Amino acid sequence: MKKLSWMMAGVMGLILTLMAGPAMANQLERIRISHSPEKTRVVLDMAAKPDYSAFRLTGPDRLVVDLKRTRLKADLSALEKASPLIRRIRTSNPQGDGDLRLVLDLTQSASHKTSALGASGQGFHRLVLDLMPTSRSPATVAAEPGRNVVIAIDAGHGGKDPGSIGPSGTYEKDVVLPIAQRLKAKIDATPGFEAFLVREGDYFVSLDARSAKARKKRADLLVSIHADAFTSPQPRGASVWVLSLRRANSEMGRWLERDDKLSELRGIGEVISESSQDDPHLQRTFLDLARENSMMESQALAGNMLKEMGRITRLHKSKPQFASLAVLKSPDFPSLLVETGFISNPHEERQLKDPAHQRKMANALAVAIQSHFRSNPPRDSLLAQRQTHRVKSGESLSVIARRYQVSVTALKNANQLKSDTVRIGQELVIPTL
Repeated sequence: MKKLSWMMAGVMGLILTLMAGPAMANQLERIRISHSPEKTRVVLDMAAKPDYSAFRLTGPDRLVVDLKRTRLKADLSALEKASPLIRRIRTSNPQGDGDLRLVLDLTQSASHKTSALGASGQGFHRLVLDLMPTSRSPATVAAEPGRNVVIAIDAGHGGKDPGSIGPSGTYEKDVVLPIAQRLKAKIDATPGFEAFLVREGDYFVSLDARSAKARKKRADLLVSIHADAFTSPQPRGASVWVLSLRRANSEMGRWLERDDKLSELRGIGEVISESSQDDPHLQRTFLDLARENSMMESQALAGNMLKEMGRITRLHKSKPQFASLAVLKSPDFPSLLVETGFISNPHEERQLKDPAHQRKMANALAVAIQSHFRSNPPRDSLLAQRQTHRVKSGESLSVIARRYQVSVTALKNANQLKSDTVRIGQELVIPTL
């Protein structure tokens, strides 16, 4: 009887131990943010003492906080605009199962200091993150000449590779190049932007070379323009494709295997070279965060493109599609593939050959690209430095010029206006003095 009781006690002890395992995991209960001119303080209220690490990344500026064996209970969506130094707080993929990774996307460069405080009474344990703006403040950056946002425009196929062929014999390579050329003209005509063509004529460029050219030019975006096709003439409509997670993971592995190429990555190559030369885990973390940022930007821009394209043509897919396409594989800048329509459909083949439709398509893509980067300008760009004004009812160009103490001529030149007429809702760039 005693032996049975002893066995029962042992079994119960084992059950209690197993049950206690998950309960011992920490929990992020809430996040509190306070701001002053000197610093922003972020307090993470934890159920238990935090096991954590924190590090900064640039291009764009971020603070990454890894919390071991922690679940998220706090509502991150309620934290927007809590501090002018923090654009948003989001989660990312941690390295360990059951861990939590927080990413604080910053509006500018900032140093950080962390401290863990024990619970007082029945309160929470606290992890305190102090963020202090560095010398690269918006005012300092604005004093330096900014750069244009660079768009790499890739007309698909070319040369010995004609791409798909329409019912009347139209080559895909021959309709996407004029769309790309018109898009380049639209981008170049917009202050704060510049574009270049991956291929400028009818010649072949390998898939790897297309991304490499964009990286060499330090492009902020690669948009590849194509025309879809199917075995029957019925399918119609445009679509936008972004990189699938499966391809992204395999490409990240290839980059990590090539130490000699890591330094070439735009924006993060220098960070990897200086901070994690002999640490493959840290290299993977840097690369993973860069890839995730590029994929998020790609998806957001793809959604905007579909909205604009839907105004001028039928959509085959109303949401971004995911594919393992080589031209989308870069981890260091967003990449999109735009299918402008089905060249295998007789009606859309005629559309794609029509210069008027080509102009509409180029304009739709340009509007989406410009809108995206005006809302998410690279930190060192002219767009990040320039003040803008959205025209309201009753405002004229002269009224706006007086408000910002600039001349009407300077205002017109900055926005390439040919007349004094402005429309309600129009966004104007305010020139710097």
